[in-house]
Amino acid sequence: MADHNDRTPQIPGQRQEPPAEPTREKKKELRLAALRKRWNDAWNDGGFLHNRWEDVRRAPERGWHGMANWVKAALGLAGIFLVILLLDSATDALADSAHRLLTAMPRVQDDADTSNGVFAVVDQPIRSYIAAHSASLPINASTVYAVWQVVGLFGLVGGFFRSSGARLTWTAWGAASIAMVWSAAPASGRTIATALAVLAWTAASALALRGLTLRPTFFTHIHNAGHQIEPHIHLPAPATEDTPDNVHPLQKR
Repeated sequence: MADHNDRTPQIPGQRQEPPAEPTREKKKELRLAALRKRWNDAWNDGGFLHNRWEDVRRAPERGWHGMANWVKAALGLAGIFLVILLLDSATDALADSAHRLLTAMPRVQDDADTSNGVFAVVDQPIRSYIAAHSASLPINASTVYAVWQVVGLFGLVGGFFRSSGARLTWTAWGAASIAMVWSAAPASGRTIATALAVLAWTAASALALRGLTLRPTFFTHIHNAGHQIEPHIHLPAPATEDTPDNVHPLQKR
């Protein structure tokens, strides 16, 4: 049965061939034309790429609070990647500098007289304790002694600037130092050496723990609530049958 919409005249006995499919080149041209149309539509007013370009172009005049959220996210990610690249490039230099700093201290040996005076009374037992108890560690005694000094300096300087973490570090460092002096000092002079270590740490704590006080802090809160006056509204009683007609409530004019 012939299609009513097909207006092509048909010859009786002749077979109608289907329309030829487009060639590969024709399909490629159609796809390129569709892509070109989408690209042009995206850059027209109101298009996706046009709006994104406007966000970037107006970002400097809008400022951080007014720019688009995706621009903020892009800038934040770019900053993070930049920091990661800088840290990655500086890792070798920082590691080399830290290694030189930690190995710059003289070799710590047991019973080695590397200090003199009053300082040796406290320093020598600490050196001896570190040398005797760091043999099984993967780092040598010189590195442990250097780390111990760096931690003490950090606690002292950070505590001077009233850092809570640095003050906790200073307290723990002082307690550990006094314990090492007590453990490694000669038995005949252990009490004197420990007392000197406590006095030295206490004197240095005047800088590291400055501003702290043992006095309790009182907070006085004064609540001054004024006398509250509750409003009273008096309404005239409703008229009853016993009320005379010549009595009327006062009215404001």
